[in-house]
Amino acid sequence: NIQKESTLHLVLRLRGGIDFQHREGSKFGGGGVMSETQAASDRKERLRKLALETVDLDKDPYFMKNHLGTFECKLCLTLHTTEGNYLAHTQGKRHQQNLARRAAREEQMGLAAKPQSASAALATGKASSIKIGRPGYKVTKSRDPETGQRMLLFEVEYPEVEEGVQPRHRFMSAYEQRVEAPDKSYQYLLCACEPYETVAFKIPNEPLDKAEGKFHTDWSDHEKKFAIQLHFMSAEQVAAQSRMAQSAVGAPKRQTRSVDAGVLH
Repeated sequence: NIQKESTLHLVLRLRGGIDFQHREGSKFGGGGVMSETQAASDRKERLRKLALETVDLDKDPYFMKNHLGTFECKLCLTLHTTEGNYLAHTQGKRHQQNLARRAAREEQMGLAAKPQSASAALATGKASSIKIGRPGYKVTKSRDPETGQRMLLFEVEYPEVEEGVQPRHRFMSAYEQRVEAPDKSYQYLLCACEPYETVAFKIPNEPLDKAEGKFHTDWSDHEKKFAIQLHFMSAEQVAAQSRMAQSAVGAPKRQTRSVDAGVLH
C-alpha cells in the first residue's frame, strides 16, 4: 500500500543492546530506570542543597577552615573542598556514627551538654553568667623611698560582684595575646572576676621582686576593690642575681668515689 511520494516513518533498534526506554517502571522518553549509584548521588545533592539553606556553619563546633582555603571536619578528621561538600558529609553515615559515639562517651564520663540557648540554660539550672562590662580601675606609679625600686599599684573595682566570689590574677606573655603584635619588652597582668570582663594591664617585661612585702594582693569585701602592688627589681639586684647564677653554673662539681662494701657472715 505504499504510494509514490509518500512519507515513511521508521523505528530502528539496535540488537544486543539494552532498551532503557521500554523497561518496566520507566517513563516514555525518560531514559530508563535510575541506577542505585545515580539515586545515591541525586539524594546526596538534594541533602546538600537542603543543608545549605537550613544549617548555620558558624555554630558547628566541628567545622574548621584551614590555611589552604579548604574545610575540615574536626570530628571525623576529613578534608572537604567546599562548604556544600562538608554539609553533605555531616549528613552521611560516618559523621552520624561519630556523633553518636561522642555523645555516648560524654554520657559515660558524666559530662553534661552545654545549653544552646538562654531558655535551655534556665531549664537546666546552669545558666552561663552574662558579662556586664569592664570594671573601673586605677593605676598608681611610684618609687620605694628606701630602695628606689619602681612600684605599681593596681586598684580594680567590682561593685556588682556576687557574694563569695573573689577576683583572680595572673601574668601573661606578650606571645599569648592576639590583640596586638607581640613585643618581648612587655608582659600583661590580667585581672578577672565574674560577671565582669577580664582586664589586662601592659607592664614592662622586667624581673619582679618576690621578696616578703614586695608583692602582695588584697581584696576588700566591704569596698569591693581588688588591689595588686608589685616592685620591679633594681639594676643592682638584677646584676647580683646574674652573678649568682653564673657562679652556680661555674662552680666545680663535687667528686664522689665509690667504695666496695663487703658483707660479713
